Amino acid sequence: MLTLPFPVFDANASAGGKDLGDLPEWDLTDLYTGEDAAELQRDLEWFEKEAQAFAADYEGKLTSLSAAELLTSIQRSEKMDNIAGRIMSFAGLLYYQLTTDAARAKFMSDMQERIINASSALVFYWLEFNQITDDAYAAMIAENADLARYRSVLDRRRALRPYQLSDELEKFLHDLGAVGDAWEKLFDETIAGLEFTVDGESYNIEGTTNFMTDPDRGKREAAARELARVFQDNIKTFSRVHNTLAKEKEIIDRWRKMPTAQTARHLSNDVEPEVVEALRDAVVAAYPKLSHRYYELKRKWLGLDAMQVWDRNAPLPIEDPRIVGWDEARDTVMGAYAGFDPRMAEIAAPFFDKGWIDAAVKPGKAPGAFAHPTVTNVHPYVMLNYLGKPRDVMTLAHELGHGVHQVLAAGQGEMLSSTPLTLAETASVFGEMLTFRKMLDGAKTDTQRKVLLAGKVEDMINTVVRQIAFYDFECKLHAARRGGEQTPDDINAIWMSVQAESLGPAFEYMDGYETFWSYIPHFIHSPFYVYAYAFGDGLVNALYAVYEEQPTGFQDKYFDMLKAGGSKHHKELLAPFGLDASDPKFWDKGLGMIAGFIDQLEAMED
Repeated sequence: MLTLPFPVFDANASAGGKDLGDLPEWDLTDLYTGEDAAELQRDLEWFEKEAQAFAADYEGKLTSLSAAELLTSIQRSEKMDNIAGRIMSFAGLLYYQLTTDAARAKFMSDMQERIINASSALVFYWLEFNQITDDAYAAMIAENADLARYRSVLDRRRALRPYQLSDELEKFLHDLGAVGDAWEKLFDETIAGLEFTVDGESYNIEGTTNFMTDPDRGKREAAARELARVFQDNIKTFSRVHNTLAKEKEIIDRWRKMPTAQTARHLSNDVEPEVVEALRDAVVAAYPKLSHRYYELKRKWLGLDAMQVWDRNAPLPIEDPRIVGWDEARDTVMGAYAGFDPRMAEIAAPFFDKGWIDAAVKPGKAPGAFAHPTVTNVHPYVMLNYLGKPRDVMTLAHELGHGVHQVLAAGQGEMLSSTPLTLAETASVFGEMLTFRKMLDGAKTDTQRKVLLAGKVEDMINTVVRQIAFYDFECKLHAARRGGEQTPDDINAIWMSVQAESLGPAFEYMDGYETFWSYIPHFIHSPFYVYAYAFGDGLVNALYAVYEEQPTGFQDKYFDMLKAGGSKHHKELLAPFGLDASDPKFWDKGLGMIAGFIDQLEAMED
């Protein structure tokens, strides 16, 4: 019954330099004032008691409830989700600020165990709900408009009926979830604790990956080789984590009779498998005209016979390697948001003013970036590792887009505010596009325009091509794991097969790059999440084309889409814009925008 709200790290978070200004830190007191807060203890005790009372009131009785009684049970469950979500959001955010702190790790584990133990009494709920006959369910929806409001999420629950196990097994899997989470924490703590030495200085993973965008090619190479060395030193741990979690997933999928390893993700995303495969196939078919073509251009710009992996995100030789201070980054993004619609800037403003962003890179802080919605009666929190590269401005725009979306969707309540991952990237990628377009319009020279276009193409390739390559890697890894334990060399080989295909002939690959699968958090925390980035980019490209063609009234329709949260299917949400993601040609529109930017870059060569 209970879904604990943990953040998902964004894959394209970047890093930069120093002298950034006054970087904001989280103020978590809107959740709780501290780990020993009386309110937190009160909420824990309430949740534990309410879970028992809820089970006593409803277990064994759901199939005989009236529509009004079923609605009451849903409203009570939302209240429990809210309280448990508040507790776990506080514990999780506290932990991600300093993952190497044993006390914070213990606090999060203790909170999680108490919530999981108490919510074991609630496992029956959706199992019994799915025993309601189709006729009875349809009659209740027709009878009660307030209940019908929940139909989208209830239908998604009923879609799981073929894959449900017995009540006893479902409770067992629920309780066992803490074990799988322990492997995820091992991964997080290992990554956060890694130390890298570049030019005699020690760095964490954020500081080291930052050098992969340094203008100095020697420094980029040194960082890449150091990443490879440290990953190799820890490869047995990373391999064990991946093997264990993939095996756990295989066992659960087999018992549930899931037809593929991806089925559970498609169900949770409320997206048809054929839509995802159409997206995947369209992107793979477009590799030659997207990534292969762009990286051949970049190889020439860099004056190289062959690109190495440390050149993939290198700045162009004509690029000004300046550091973007925090105030400038804020003003750029807020200006782009306000230019689209003042309401968007108004929603974004409190993130900067009220301690809703944690921006600085700090020892032990989790790498990457995310926007976490917490619960609907508080507000989201954004985590960055901001170091001042121009692409960090895009990361801010991306995460702030998530935050705006989460604020707008909160009015739907706990159950309906949560957006399927395929749509969760819409506002974030749209926020990036608005910021990019504003910066492009402000370009004063052809050189500035070229640098901006190249940067946007690289971001889009990272969002679309790289993430579909990640998706293919996961598909191959989980398929291989079903055949037995995968050695580090086995996993390395799978990684290289998708990298070579997606990046193209402009590249050579250093020894050690085969281990770079090991630090991608999505593979651990949210298997098959990554295609949502490509979905979101294609969707936003199509949306933006509509905005350019028919700007009148677009903003209101856009805000309505974000406010809907998870209350509507993607087909219903896109219909007002004349778009349909189930049409295979839909993806060609989005990919065409990327190809068009590359066309412009090629034209600049003439």
